[in-house]
Amino acid sequence: MHANPALHPKEMRGTPVKAVLLTNGDVDHVAGLLVLREKTAFEIFATPDITRTLAQNPIFGVLDPDFVRWNPMDLGQKFRVAGLEVEVFSVPGKVPLYLEGDEVITDAETETTIGLMVSDGRASLAYVPGCARVTTDLKARFASADLTLFDGTVWQNAEMPKMGAGMKTGLRMGHLPISGPDGSLAQLEGLSGRRAYIHINNTNPILQPDSPERQSVIEAGWEICADGMEFIV
Repeated sequence: MHANPALHPKEMRGTPVKAVLLTNGDVDHVAGLLVLREKTAFEIFATPDITRTLAQNPIFGVLDPDFVRWNPMDLGQKFRVAGLEVEVFSVPGKVPLYLEGDEVITDAETETTIGLMVSDGRASLAYVPGCARVTTDLKARFASADLTLFDGTVWQNAEMPKMGAGMKTGLRMGHLPISGPDGSLAQLEGLSGRRAYIHINNTNPILQPDSPERQSVIEAGWEICADGMEFIV
């Protein structure tokens, strides 16, 4: 938000943010809600599963119900917000880390991890910042979108263990790697429309300006998202 002037306050304690749509319950997806709480009105849209998870944590009680309205969004549902039509769909993924038990399914298709189709009636956006597996349904949705923003967390599955940045692989975290015969770059080859990687981990070499990995992504027709980046569709 700091990197994007369009999101800067226009008045004291104001915010141009009118609504927040949660695609999962991971800490890095929900913690930002706590800094939007200063008696300014906005709406939150979340699946029943994510809503229940956050409701069980008393810290989210700082979201004053007199100003912040929670709205349910169900799989397959279409609704309008800020002049846009939004459709919710399931994406293969897993529960947040803090809810993991002894056995974890990393690519379950539930309401725990979702994607969004957003349209103004003229152009459409497919938004999937977290995905463990590309399905036939996802490919069909991406084929119909003018812009696809897709999970680019890691370049290689074992990237973080190799770099000493963590013990878990990309797939164990619920994120499909970009590279390799089963990676997203290969599986989404030939995808029409504009497409860009989002949700990129700081270990991912595509962030390095002169890396061969970045070059290969660009040559394949993909863009690489950065803070403050804007798209015109």
